[in-house]
Amino acid sequence: MADEEHPAVTNFRNYIRIKTVQPTPDYATCTTYLQGQAKEIGAECQVVECVPGKPAVIMTLPGEDPTLPAVLLNSHTDVVPVFPEHWKYDPFGAHKDEAGDIYGRGTQDMKCVGIQYLEALKRLKAMGGEKGRFLRSVHLSFVPEEELGGLQGMARLVQTETFKRMNVGVALDEGYASTTDAMKVFYGQRNPWWILIKCPGQPGHGSQFLNNTAGEKLAKIINSFMAFREQELRRLEADPSLTLGDVTTINLTKLEGGVQFNVVPAELSVGFDVRIPPSEIEAFQKRLDGWCKEAGEGITCEFGQKVMEKAVTCVADGRNPWWDAFSSACKKMDVVLEKEIFPASTDMKYIRKLGISAFGFSPMNNTPILLHDHNEFLNQKVFLRGVDIYAEVIPALANLGPWG
Repeated sequence: MADEEHPAVTNFRNYIRIKTVQPTPDYATCTTYLQGQAKEIGAECQVVECVPGKPAVIMTLPGEDPTLPAVLLNSHTDVVPVFPEHWKYDPFGAHKDEAGDIYGRGTQDMKCVGIQYLEALKRLKAMGGEKGRFLRSVHLSFVPEEELGGLQGMARLVQTETFKRMNVGVALDEGYASTTDAMKVFYGQRNPWWILIKCPGQPGHGSQFLNNTAGEKLAKIINSFMAFREQELRRLEADPSLTLGDVTTINLTKLEGGVQFNVVPAELSVGFDVRIPPSEIEAFQKRLDGWCKEAGEGITCEFGQKVMEKAVTCVADGRNPWWDAFSSACKKMDVVLEKEIFPASTDMKYIRKLGISAFGFSPMNNTPILLHDHNEFLNQKVFLRGVDIYAEVIPALANLGPWG
């Protein structure tokens, strides 16, 4: 029937309906669902809890030569919170409208990719013969807590003997949507620094001209940060060759301190979310040290997160066989790739740190970027096109012969 829904779309919508939403994700239901998916693709399956109650589901399709470095297809199961009053439809209802747009939290970030992996492998298995067999082992990891930085998910998993035995040579993970015909592939990512700067000063009565106050120091810190923010924005706007991942973004996200209007406080604090390109880590640290010194004595910095990862994956043609295999498969599918530094943060920071090639790739083009936004959606045709692409990419990587 022409109006029958594609089984892959149905599966995708069922996954969206599992409420793995922070801060209380339903990992139990999700794990049971994924164990069923593992059976469908004929994969070995294990559940690893590096932290109790936060399971990583790992599926394995052994290759003909399991001694060769394996392919890892990674996705995260948790999604960010929602504000239902701002949504057209239930954010966990997976409503599909007449245009084929599927609404739900995780449709772009990143339950789509996890299901695209699975549906591509189901298709290859059904085709049988050479299509259903791989030279290298293929692992699928469905990890928790990525939306909280991955500290209790992938960060712990890569330290386990289970992960070491997986012998990963290359990993695929999330990217984000593209509003054009091209698709983005990310070979590195900016480093998130969550900085709380504490400014101590002379307390006293609000009617006086006190010296060395916390407010004066705080103002200097804020002015320094925001001036650099404006500088980076102008640099991005002036150079068409730059993308968001090539510059440092700064946003003031917290202000703390004060007791009442007529009391000059002994301390005020300001928090910033800063995202730094891999090549700019040392330069920004020098700026931060200078700004704090210029603002006055006693200023200290506390970090909610301070990632210092410089590693990037080589995406130069002819220099990385994993990249050559990936890009050739995309070219075969008429996919135009745009290579970029990911502007936010993903679990691939933990993978690249181990020296493993990693590509961030969510095959969604001609699609508004709605990750973490209200009314997140993905069109079913775009979703199914992604399945087609992975059905070409996965064998290209898994059947790549040894080199060196």
